[in-house]
Amino acid sequence: MTTSRRLADRKVEKFEKNITKRGAVPETTSKKGNDYPVGPILLGFFVFVVIGSSLFQIIRTATSGGMA
Repeated sequence: MTTSRRLADRKVEKFEKNITKRGAVPETTSKKGNDYPVGPILLGFFVFVVIGSSLFQIIRTATSGGMA
């Protein structure tokens, strides 16, 4: 065998190993868990500010006579 033939056979062998691994991926790539990027206190404060702001706007619009 020549050197180039040996190198070609080695490459083929390497790629054939990869072909047998096809489809063998984990169910998900991300970790599963209930970890939130923000804490519950910050999330509660954000909800309080958003809902409170919308209620304040509704009350202000209603007392000022609508769209006028």
